[in-house]
Amino acid sequence: MEKWKQNLITAILLFALSQNSFSQKNNSINGTVSDGKTPIEFVDVILKPVTDTTKTTAYTITDASGKFIFENIHPSDYILKFRLIGFKTFTQKVKYTGTSISLGTITLQEDANLLNTVVVNSQKKQIQKTNEGFVFNAVSNISQSGGTAIDMLKNIPTVAVDADDAISLRGKTPLILINGKNSAITDMNQIPASSIESIEIITSPTAKYDANAESGIINIKLKKNNLNGLNGAAVLGGGFGAKGRMNSSILLNNKTDKWNIGVAYDNRFAGRTKSIKGERTNYFIDDEHFIDQNRSDQRTEGLQNLKLNVDFSPNETNNFSFEALGNLENKDNDESLKTDIFNNSAQFFSGNQRHSMEIQKAKAAEMAFNYDRKFTDDRKSLNASITTSFNFGRENTNIDTNQYDENETAIGETFLQRTHNYAKENISNAILNYAFPISEKSIIETGYKGTFRFFNSDFQSADFINNEYVVNPLTSTIFDFNEQINAVYGLWNSYSGSPENHKWKYNIGLRAEQVSNNGKTQNGSDNFSNNYLKIFPSASVQLNLQSDESIKFGYSKRINRPDLEDLNPFIDITDALNPHGGNPYLKPEIIHIVELNYNKEWNNYSLSGNAFYRNANNAIRQYATLQDNGVVLLQPQNIGSTITYGLESIFSLKPFSFYDANISLTVFEQHINADNLEQAQDAVKNTFSWYGKIINNFVPWKGGKLQIIGNYNSSVATAQGKRIPVYNVDLGFQQKLGKTNARLGLVVTDMFDTLESGYKNNTLLFRNDRTSKSDTRALMVTFAYTFKSDFKEKLLENQFSTE
Repeated sequence: MEKWKQNLITAILLFALSQNSFSQKNNSINGTVSDGKTPIEFVDVILKPVTDTTKTTAYTITDASGKFIFENIHPSDYILKFRLIGFKTFTQKVKYTGTSISLGTITLQEDANLLNTVVVNSQKKQIQKTNEGFVFNAVSNISQSGGTAIDMLKNIPTVAVDADDAISLRGKTPLILINGKNSAITDMNQIPASSIESIEIITSPTAKYDANAESGIINIKLKKNNLNGLNGAAVLGGGFGAKGRMNSSILLNNKTDKWNIGVAYDNRFAGRTKSIKGERTNYFIDDEHFIDQNRSDQRTEGLQNLKLNVDFSPNETNNFSFEALGNLENKDNDESLKTDIFNNSAQFFSGNQRHSMEIQKAKAAEMAFNYDRKFTDDRKSLNASITTSFNFGRENTNIDTNQYDENETAIGETFLQRTHNYAKENISNAILNYAFPISEKSIIETGYKGTFRFFNSDFQSADFINNEYVVNPLTSTIFDFNEQINAVYGLWNSYSGSPENHKWKYNIGLRAEQVSNNGKTQNGSDNFSNNYLKIFPSASVQLNLQSDESIKFGYSKRINRPDLEDLNPFIDITDALNPHGGNPYLKPEIIHIVELNYNKEWNNYSLSGNAFYRNANNAIRQYATLQDNGVVLLQPQNIGSTITYGLESIFSLKPFSFYDANISLTVFEQHINADNLEQAQDAVKNTFSWYGKIINNFVPWKGGKLQIIGNYNSSVATAQGKRIPVYNVDLGFQQKLGKTNARLGLVVTDMFDTLESGYKNNTLLFRNDRTSKSDTRALMVTFAYTFKSDFKEKLLENQFSTE
């Protein structure tokens, strides 16, 4: 009997405990979040006390079923906030008395202010279509781990990069911004791929953007973590091309209710090789009739970056941020150039062996102060920023040249030279943007941007004469350049239809830019200044045929101002027979652009097509002239006018759960009128070009990803000939290691070693062919690990976030 009583008491106690436990578990606030059709994962659910909404009582995210739950909450009045990119933020008051509350299904509305943003799934949100172009999730490009921004750009739809790292969009050089700002960091090899979060391609810029963007804008956004709590990631990689390569990076971030502090460091070290072959025939020169050149480079490269970001949000409406970036780079190049010259009877005339050792070091720094103001009305916004960037470069080169005869026997003494080029540059931006509604369906955007640039270059060339180096005043000078651009803009955006369904959308914009620049050389050989005011209108109208189908027509006027490299008058004599330099008297190009865009999305497919037309006056092109001494000098010239028209398309598909792809194709025709040139008959009149790209993504098994990317760029017209085709295939593989937060990656760039660049020019006076081949085929192995992240899989699965 006693044993029976003990068992009964034990059962009652266990039942009471279980009931108490069940009661505690059910004393909660719970619900489900949906878009009206399906549950939504990764929604931020934030619980704040009504008495102080700057504080957060609890935080969670929705699971794969869209469900959320808060437990162990003290009874009180709360505000519940639901937030996810692409949807309107939703808030709801909750009075919690201590008993469970089920809120049922909360439906989030798509954000109309995203202008019907269409998401194209390649990898998870690999490409996000915008009203002005698209955003590419850089982290999803696993085939470029351990590379640089140049490597990343090579594999972005519609962007073309040749083997000499020249970037083009629709056949012309785009404006490149870093975090939306002009920067003194102009060499994209200075930016490691591991530090890039996303790359925005803007092919239809409105009046809000810089007018100096004939073919479009590429905005490189660096990583910035916004996850709550302490988060971190580390990457280590190593491999080889012709020589060894290694890279590493680490990111730490801590976010609280009001503060977000992050620091990141990354580096990249590599040995590289390069070979160049050039041939030139001078038709009307008997002695120096045929020139054969072979060049070999042995390079070592080092790159280090340190980044800091501090955000402070005293409340929900104000945000202050500070960002700083430091960059150290060194490039040492051991170059050998062999030149053989033959007469018009194919007999040896002269030859020389030129060796140069170039030591190049650069330091760069950027700082940015930003302020963002949010309002109760989401259509209203205010942001301001002040940024400044510095770049200091030092390049020292020692050159020795030996002449030889037909038997390659040295003739005479070695001729010694040395040069240095010390450059300093500062670019600062002051930006203010303000948007406000003027009616239920119309918004006005207005703003100011000031860009201030200062550049100084000290170039010196000295010859070794009588046991000492004597400066050559004809090839040595100091160049100073200053530029100030003040711009204001206004943009009217409107739509017809309901807020959830915009049938028509319109925008009309006007931008005014006042430009003042001047440059001078110390020796007085060049002294110039430019002052002009230009007005740039833009307009577009969009018809949304359905929620997933639209047509857009737009017009804009743009400008292509010559950059520093184009204006700098220094003549680079590294190759004495083929020197090159800038032209300080270039005029800016003025371009009129018309576009027609079509977008359509299906369940597993999407298509974006663009037809474009450009008419440019004072077109700037590189132009080669044969000098009296047999030297060919390459300089940019305003050759005349050009008309370009073409088609651009991006097609995404996901036919199977384990495979998706992105296919892009750009084709265009150019008509060139070179009336500004003395020898206009040398110029190419018409040319057809195209380039295509396919990104294949496979999920062969759980935790594994395979990416294969193929590129092809056809020959592109130059002023006097064409560049040779460029094509390559890259491969990347990534495997999640068990249930850990680690991944192992394998990357093979230029698998078939086909990537090379060059050109073929043919004029009335000479023919010139040149090819360049670097050790672009390389293998890299990387190991990545993330820790203490609220969204561990967000980093590991390469999900895109615009925050």
